[in-house]
Amino acid sequence: MTEKQFQNKVIQFLKDQNIYYVKVWGGGFQRAGIPDLLCCIRGKFVALELKTEKGTPTVLQKYNIFKIQESGGYARILRPSEFAKFKREVMVGAI
Repeated sequence: MTEKQFQNKVIQFLKDQNIYYVKVWGGGFQRAGIPDLLCCIRGKFVALELKTEKGTPTVLQKYNIFKIQESGGYARILRPSEFAKFKREVMVGAI
């Protein structure tokens, strides 16, 4: 599965759950390393960096995830193999 295909699945799940999200499009006019999806789930800031099973996050992506977690938000690298668990956590309110 490509990262784009995985992204489409995650976005469809967020839409199905009526979860607010923003897809961040990288470019020269914004800060680098921002996670792919920024969401609000039950009032909590959630940031998701989407990767394929073999995809490797950059040092800057890891740093931004750490800073979000340090600030009290929920941030993680999400891979297809972890998607079912993520969906369960969202559905039961663990996130």
